[in-house]
Amino acid sequence: MFLMILPVIMPLWQTKDTYQRQREQMVANQIAARGISHRATLQAMRIIPRHLFVPPQMARYAYDDSPLPIGYDQTISQPFIVAWMTELVNPDSKKKALEIGTGSGYQAAVLAETAGRVYSIEIVPELARSSATLLEKLGYTNVEVREGDGYLGWEEHAPFDIIVVTAACDHIPQPLLDQLAENGRLVMPLGDPGSIQELILITKRNGKTTRQTISAVRFVPLIRK
Repeated sequence: MFLMILPVIMPLWQTKDTYQRQREQMVANQIAARGISHRATLQAMRIIPRHLFVPPQMARYAYDDSPLPIGYDQTISQPFIVAWMTELVNPDSKKKALEIGTGSGYQAAVLAETAGRVYSIEIVPELARSSATLLEKLGYTNVEVREGDGYLGWEEHAPFDIIVVTAACDHIPQPLLDQLAENGRLVMPLGDPGSIQELILITKRNGKTTRQTISAVRFVPLIRK
């Protein structure tokens, strides 16, 4: 009797790669050492292949403590900032998340590992397509990416327990406040896109929102159609 042994197909992020040690060092030295303690976030960033979310020529710098260009005048945020924003919205598997500014797709992947369903909007068509393709290849079935104006949110899937805005605006978009669920959390850089901004955390309780300033940051501007 002839027995055929078929290869086991593993999700791309589970295959062996040469960057595992760099991920571990990134989490230990850049993230946990600075006070990030949200367990699911730390684990997500240990396993997600960040080097696949940057242009191939930038892969060697993927685990450095800095943002990197991804084309179209956009960047992938510094690993610590990604972890911090994720911890601030306190994700868990029961929560639905909205991301404004998919970019490379890395923050969406972190949310996919730490939250339940993730909806992400990207205004640059090329980035929307490439990030959606990569997230699908990595096996993330709980993420939906679409091209569009993130300022308007994604009303048909609202309300959202979590909203993460990865680009700076000089005011808080009202549609996002309207789509934030009761007891929901929204994190975003607020201020003039041409200068230093404030990372703020918005929480909604009893239909009212409160704002907390977290830190000074610098993000690319929120683009509108």
